[in-house]
Amino acid sequence: MTQDPFAEFKQRQRQMWSTFAPTAMFTPPVAGHLVRFAQVVPGEAVLDVGTGTGVVAITAARHGATVTGLDLTPELLELARDNARIARHEDIVWTEGDAEQLPYPDGSFDVVLSQFGHMFAPRAEVAMAEMRRVLKPGGRVAFATWPPEHFVGRMFAFVGRNSPPPPAGASPPPQWGNPATVTERLAPHFGAPFFERGTMNYPALSIDHFRLFMERSVGPMQKLVEGLAGDPQKLAALRDEFDAMAAPYFSGNVMHQNYLLTRARVK
Repeated sequence: MTQDPFAEFKQRQRQMWSTFAPTAMFTPPVAGHLVRFAQVVPGEAVLDVGTGTGVVAITAARHGATVTGLDLTPELLELARDNARIARHEDIVWTEGDAEQLPYPDGSFDVVLSQFGHMFAPRAEVAMAEMRRVLKPGGRVAFATWPPEHFVGRMFAFVGRNSPPPPAGASPPPQWGNPATVTERLAPHFGAPFFERGTMNYPALSIDHFRLFMERSVGPMQKLVEGLAGDPQKLAALRDEFDAMAAPYFSGNVMHQNYLLTRARVK
């Protein structure tokens, strides 16, 4: 096998997302939405790509599926195992691995799911081809992603503008939230996609509380703030920019974060 040109980038991602667990506390409602939207039924073999702390995998198991969860970050998989134990679904198989090199035989699963996970694989076409490869004939894919025009997509663009550039050829994650782009990426392997939208709510007492939470638990924001620790003036300006970007989405002690769901069946 040839050397992965993105190996160093993925190693940084593995480390960057190790602090994600506090954020995952707010994602179970989205997981419930995604599993319903994916139409998971008892007895199906389901793969959750970028499982993180296991919220989608465990939700699918509660629907009666036989579930495998894969993630790049071992610290998150340890939490996923603990969550599965508490939920009494210790039969879930957890795998440390890469969305661009899924360690499963062709045609292993009825459904492949991803909640804000596969979108961070640097090569969209490679991740999509791998998700198709491990699906059975007639299988389907369903995922949740962040639209570029709403808060989280804008936040990742904001981080990107203020951080070293990714390796050449890496796809910006929020592109996965554009229905036209998603349709184009699915076209070689899947039929026409079906879309649905939802909102994930983060409780917060103020935008300052929300920003501090993001700085402590969301890897890209955390790295950005750490990198500016020696330049208080620039850090203050960056925080002001973040607050202005977040303000339209904050009301009633809630940050409203819009997401896109996509479902498509193998051609």
